[in-house]
Amino acid sequence: MILNFLPNSLTFQPRWAVAGLMLVFAQGSGSLSCSAQGVPTEVTSSLPPAPVPQLALAHAGSQTPLALQQGGIGVKAGDASPVGREPQDAPIVAVFKHPESQSWWLSGQANIIFQGRLPFHSTYQGANSFRNSSEYKSSLIGTVYAAWRPTQSVRFNTDLILDLESAGGRGLSEALGLGGITNVDVVRNPNLGSTPYLSRYQVHQVFGLTQKTTSQEPGPFALAPSVPVRRFEFRAGKMTLPDFFDINAIGSDSHLQFMNWTVVNNGAWDYAADTRGYTVGGIAEYDDRIWTVRYSLSAMPIVANGIDLDWAFSRSHGQNGEFELRRSLVPRHKGVTRILFYANRAHMGTYREAVNAFLAGTDKTPQITAHEHFSALKYGFGYNTEQEITANLRVFGRFGWNDGKTESFAYTEVEQTVEAGADYAGTRWRRPVDKVGLAVVSNAIKRDHQNYLKDGGQGFLLGDGNLNYGRENIVESYYTWHAWRGVFYALDVQHISNPGYNRDRGPGWVGSARMHVDF
Repeated sequence: MILNFLPNSLTFQPRWAVAGLMLVFAQGSGSLSCSAQGVPTEVTSSLPPAPVPQLALAHAGSQTPLALQQGGIGVKAGDASPVGREPQDAPIVAVFKHPESQSWWLSGQANIIFQGRLPFHSTYQGANSFRNSSEYKSSLIGTVYAAWRPTQSVRFNTDLILDLESAGGRGLSEALGLGGITNVDVVRNPNLGSTPYLSRYQVHQVFGLTQKTTSQEPGPFALAPSVPVRRFEFRAGKMTLPDFFDINAIGSDSHLQFMNWTVVNNGAWDYAADTRGYTVGGIAEYDDRIWTVRYSLSAMPIVANGIDLDWAFSRSHGQNGEFELRRSLVPRHKGVTRILFYANRAHMGTYREAVNAFLAGTDKTPQITAHEHFSALKYGFGYNTEQEITANLRVFGRFGWNDGKTESFAYTEVEQTVEAGADYAGTRWRRPVDKVGLAVVSNAIKRDHQNYLKDGGQGFLLGDGNLNYGRENIVESYYTWHAWRGVFYALDVQHISNPGYNRDRGPGWVGSARMHVDF
């Protein structure tokens, strides 16, 4: 989703933005997430927008694309930061003006979230529980995006991409105890610290199959101002898969939209990634006028939620495939549907085997890590749709499912998810860049996983010591305010029923304040 907002008569001084940034940073470190992406526009009215990658930090904490087309439908929107080349009469949505050069890109983002929780009812809690006491935490994530286009060819374009990132801070209850963690910017292993690291390095190659082109908005993942209508695109290097799969312009941007893990991503998609949300691999994509198909092969972590990747691709790898159709159900408005499939192989255990060993007296408590096997298979699929209803109103939905037998390994502990939501631009109250959003998501786990937790087992996120099972239902709402140039503030509220799928706990309320800056 791209937020193209026109600032109203309210003036905002830059020094206020800097002071606010320093104040929140002093509250505590956190995760920084930036996203940049090219946003395609049509060359002729007969051509739909070309698909563009989104910048999103997976689990660890950030989800972010930089420049999204207004309305965003048909473009990846994990983080819909509206940075990019803008028409002269468009609002300024970056602190610094970006050069018009088509051969290189340099930009940055900072995302700061302060989050607090009210006390809630709980008859018991375990090592991995979402704590029932009051608590507040802050996170900060910052990213610098750099890219270079060594040639000026349209049909055979090459981009070299290098991003540097720093992520710090902690989540509520150390980001434990929920299927839908409330802050997608937090790293689940805070011991990693906030030392900067290379978040992405990629080679992006386009092979055009026709002379006819469609325009796209240059960004950190695609610098060419136009691309062939029919083409192959290849990427290889370090990446986060939500930059390119399961994109949703309304429900993928943790910097200007929602914050919950299972709202900004399909919770049942256990995609290949390390603790911070990154992997190494390749993506092949074919783009046509109104449809796209893409496939990826990437490295899985050695252990669940681990920072180190397993380089033995013959026994450990993640495969993802997605079909995207850019066709609207509402005349004269944009709409997109995506169908995702994935299959992971890694050193994973099965819940039923761990429970049976416990019941037989072999293990004192169920331990899935004691029953892992090389090349164990976990698979699933997802459905993702977004639809523009009016110039200001958009709706979206997701459905996800995985087999539920093999341990949750890389993203979160969800085996079925259903989600619906919408956002509305503030044009009617003369703030067209502002957005208000509402989403409802219901998460579930399968019987084997339920029995494992009920008998006292622990996953890498869940484990109350017991379980009175119920679906984990989450309602999230936000308002994002465009304050000045590339400075945005937001308030967010989340209501969580049955935290960690446990009817004996909750409901819980979480409130958040966010500051986002595009440089």
